[in-house]
Amino acid sequence: MSSLSFSHTVTERFLRYVTIDTQSDPESPASPSTEKQKDLGRVLAAELKAMGVADAHLDDFGYVYGTIPANTTKKVPVICFCSHMDTSPDVTGKDVKPQLVKDYRGGDITLPGDTSQVIRFTEHPALKNQIGNDIITTDGTTLLGADNKAGVAEIMDAAHFFINNPDVKHGTIKILFTPDEEIGRGVDNVDLKKLGADFGYTMDGESAGSVEDETFSADGATITINGVSAHPGYAKGKMEHAIKIAASIVERLPKEGCSPETTSGKQGFLHPIGIDGALEQATLSFIVRDFTEEGLKEKEVLLENIVKDVMKDYPRSTYKFEVREQYRNMKQVIDRHPQILEYAIEAIRRAGLRPMRTAIRGGTDGSRLSFMGLPCPNIFAGEHAFHSRLEWVSRQDMEKAVQTIVHLAMIWEQNSPVDTA
Repeated sequence: MSSLSFSHTVTERFLRYVTIDTQSDPESPASPSTEKQKDLGRVLAAELKAMGVADAHLDDFGYVYGTIPANTTKKVPVICFCSHMDTSPDVTGKDVKPQLVKDYRGGDITLPGDTSQVIRFTEHPALKNQIGNDIITTDGTTLLGADNKAGVAEIMDAAHFFINNPDVKHGTIKILFTPDEEIGRGVDNVDLKKLGADFGYTMDGESAGSVEDETFSADGATITINGVSAHPGYAKGKMEHAIKIAASIVERLPKEGCSPETTSGKQGFLHPIGIDGALEQATLSFIVRDFTEEGLKEKEVLLENIVKDVMKDYPRSTYKFEVREQYRNMKQVIDRHPQILEYAIEAIRRAGLRPMRTAIRGGTDGSRLSFMGLPCPNIFAGEHAFHSRLEWVSRQDMEKAVQTIVHLAMIWEQNSPVDTA
């Protein structure tokens, strides 16, 4: 259990940050995809500078960097704590009105701005661990933004702790806040040389105590269908409709065991995310997910075989099948550095929680950072029901995340050798 004295300011920070709209836009080619993400970036850089983080700054691409210098004579690896500033494009993040449910006693939580939005106790099993805690929700008209402004607030609060408690020994700590994580471009323009970290941790996980060292491996697949056009009044025996071909492909996808709505745990899936077209040409977009590259390949072969089978009924039409890599399971990298995970588990214990090692049915900035040379598992931020109007987080879980960050930096220092140079 923690014997350190922590303030309780993380909630105040969080409530300020969620009112800043930082929704990213997958249709925008800009970096960051929306300029409004920089609104939060400017606030964070200014707050870090005010704390005493001398090099804190927001760059042109919307990244916030900062350094808390080491205060130890030991030779400690440089550790980075990272969270993303953007919120999901799935639900509006404009005019967020957070609600605080104090001393939660169980049962459903009806959101006051739209009473049809109800966080049901039976549908959110994590609520059973929140009895007596203070829960923050939206009013039901927007998402909350706990994904990942909870992580941002926790890192900011931990930074404040380190600066105001110089007797707590730690190595150099790097802070990184990223844009566009929700649209898969969170580290496209990160400057790892400038960051200068050896290992990292994203604060972007769910239940208190969880640490994740494994993600999906991910590809995107695009199928372009070229049909045969003809005047609809004289189309008999001539027309091969590209949209109908695309619809046939979707219809033949496996109903069980290979779709998001019928899989869980370590099962992967094929998931159509877009269809666009007209009579002559149509495009189908898919995401492909599995925990192994072999599993990805199997699903991609399955998908193309479905296409080939459908195309037999349309002999004068053609298709193009393209696959592009998105990210890979970070476990491949993290397993080479077991202390990263071991120290995180110990830090969670020292914060008074039971560690839970889990896998993410998704990806994080840490997935790509790991393969870019910064091994980076994911630690809980306390967020729940993300990407929805039912999103929530508890004050106590965020405070435990702050404590975990502090203990983690201390553990790295304690387990490092004295610098004899």
